[in-house]
This record gives sequence, C-alpha cells and structure tokens, in this order.
Amino acid sequence: MRISKPIVLRIVTAVLLLWLAFVALVWWSMRQPPEKFGRVMSRMPGPAVFLLAPFETLWMHARAGTLSVGDPAPDFTAVKLDKTDKVQLSSLTSRQPVVLVFGSYT
Repeated sequence: MRISKPIVLRIVTAVLLLWLAFVALVWWSMRQPPEKFGRVMSRMPGPAVFLLAPFETLWMHARAGTLSVGDPAPDFTAVKLDKTDKVQLSSLTSRQPVVLVFGSYT
C-alpha cells in the first residue's frame, strides 16, 4: 500500500506545527519568572523538552536580558547576611564604585 503525497504532506505539516507550538510554549515559559517557569517545566515529560527543543539556544536568548558590558546595574534592595538590615545598591554607588559578583555554587 502506497501513501499519497498529499497525505504525507499533511502529516509532515501537522507534526511541524505541533513541534513549533511546543517550542513556542517552552520559549514562553522561559521568559516567565522562575516560579512560573518551574511549574511549567515540572509538568514536562522527562527529557522530552531537552531532546525535542533547542533548549540551550532558547534559554540563552530568553534569559539574555538587555544589559551590555559597561551598563550600570539596575537598582535593587538586598537583605544583609545577618538579616539585620537591607542595603540598596543606589545608596552604595552614590558614595563609591561597587563591584557586583553573582554566582551559583550548587
């Protein structure tokens, strides 16, 4: 039994549209706050998202931000390590240069 060209074309088109919808869902979820992204990813079936979508490429673009080298850091408030007070970045930068180092040690 031979499958006709129009049927094959419809099947390929449907699979491609489903894949594009899946990649769009992953892209959208990556651009959400971490809590929402985590909720979406917790419902993904195993390694499917890593195998079916260009995960790393999407992640690097979705989380790239808009800052360039040399741009001032956005103002924020953080709690001190001893939790006695809060520190605001703008209060520090008005007095002296500040170097920010962020890392994940997991």
